[in-house]
Amino acid sequence: MRLTSAGSPLRRRKVAVAGVALSDCGRVDGATPYALHAQAARRALADSGLDRSVIDGFASAGLGTLAPVEVAEYLGLRPTWVDSTSVGGATWEVMAAHAADAIAAGHADAVLLVYGSTARADLKAGRRTANLSFGTRGPLQFEAPYGHTLIAKYAMAARRHQHQYGTTLEQLARIAVQARANAAANPDALYREPITVDEVLSGPMIADPFTALHCCVRSDGGCAVLLVAEDHVPDLAPRPVWVLGAGTAVSHSAMAEWPDFTVSPAAVSGRLAFERAGVRPAEIDFAEIYDAFTYMTLVTLEDLGFCAKGEGGAFVEQGRLLRGGALPVNTDGGGLSACHPGMRGLFLLVEAVRQLRGEAGPDRQVRRPDGSLPELAVASGTGGWFCSSGTVVLGRG
Repeated sequence: MRLTSAGSPLRRRKVAVAGVALSDCGRVDGATPYALHAQAARRALADSGLDRSVIDGFASAGLGTLAPVEVAEYLGLRPTWVDSTSVGGATWEVMAAHAADAIAAGHADAVLLVYGSTARADLKAGRRTANLSFGTRGPLQFEAPYGHTLIAKYAMAARRHQHQYGTTLEQLARIAVQARANAAANPDALYREPITVDEVLSGPMIADPFTALHCCVRSDGGCAVLLVAEDHVPDLAPRPVWVLGAGTAVSHSAMAEWPDFTVSPAAVSGRLAFERAGVRPAEIDFAEIYDAFTYMTLVTLEDLGFCAKGEGGAFVEQGRLLRGGALPVNTDGGGLSACHPGMRGLFLLVEAVRQLRGEAGPDRQVRRPDGSLPELAVASGTGGWFCSSGTVVLGRG
């Protein structure tokens, strides 16, 4: 137990989400990634109602050689607490966990998490290729010569789940169909037109068994989340959303070191997050889950405890993931339909907060069976090829 100078226990402060925002998203041809960072940051600060002078912590990854230094400089910030953890798509949930701990311990008062990417625009303009390479050094040198791409790793894991538990391609396709149905009511979603299971199954093959609609969209966009100590809550413009608990975990780098292709590190991060929040999966009103591929949604639902291992296929069949379903998942349309500029984890937190505040709009606001606003949400990010996971439990203030 940490003690104050007087010898009494040091109280851990509660942590609230003060502001959230998206930058322009989807097709953004006239902006740089730095500009999207700045746009999202300004909007999140405006959403909070706080002055920028309160920000003393900053977290950023994926842009620049010294990500938090360069981006903070661009934003005109001089933070005294920084984080540049980069573990793929789970980065932002891991950073949120780090920031919440720092705020609770008194090492920072207000931490801004911000992300922006022009992945789609860069590809269209020829500034980058479609290939995503993690290099051939270290453990990956034993896989790269065989063309074992990132998507191939996910496809291999999905095939293992099919073999071991009888999961069908139709069940995986229903995840994409429900994500698109959720996106239909989201004006910010890149794709909103309905799709069918047959359309998912008959699309062009990307990596067996994944056709194009089993895979996330490629978009531009950014977002920001401002976390603050409870001391700032009386000054907030919106009702606060509280960080109740968080957990992080890493699993493997080389596929040969992954003990079980049907279990992701969310099985660990989720358990820790729920334990620290003092809630059970059955109490969660909706979930925001990283979905670069349909299989990610299915296996994460299992690993978070929403259904038993191997029962994910049956769980997603009955429309449970729809906005009005038993467990709404990816209420904005997710990476499969709404947006996916690269590392999507921060978008999960933005959507979760908006839903908990009741700000999603009449056509897509999640409500409990009695018509009231949701009370509890979980956001779970995945990084690499199920290499890392961060899970955050949020509660309405």
